[in-house]
Amino acid sequence: MKVLFLCVGNSCRSQMAEGFARELGKGILEVRSAGTKPASAVAHLALEAMREKGIDISGQHPKLLTAEMVEWADILISMGCGVEKSCPAIYLDMFEDWAIEDPYRQPIGDYRVARDLIEAKVRELLECITNA
Repeated sequence: MKVLFLCVGNSCRSQMAEGFARELGKGILEVRSAGTKPASAVAHLALEAMREKGIDISGQHPKLLTAEMVEWADILISMGCGVEKSCPAIYLDMFEDWAIEDPYRQPIGDYRVARDLIEAKVRELLECITNA
């Protein structure tokens, strides 16, 4: 199953989701992430929050969302970006939106909250896929 995690900057939530899905979904999922306005690097606090869970996402980098990525994916998941014009959800016909608050430029505690919500959602996704 091919999963594409989406957000605007592809520097926090979608990177953490990619990391969890890659780690927890070994042998089940192929995973990518992208954004409509990718940042220059993965947020330092996202790296730190994921390290606390024993997952290294330091090799990941923000990528621009392309039509080829959308075509590649079986499942498209937006992290939640509301009505922002650059929200990837407005460009997609079929997707799931996890509506997770963006921790960008917030304290580490906000990254931990987002991280833990993302981990729970990835675990739910895996359970749905393996029980289907």
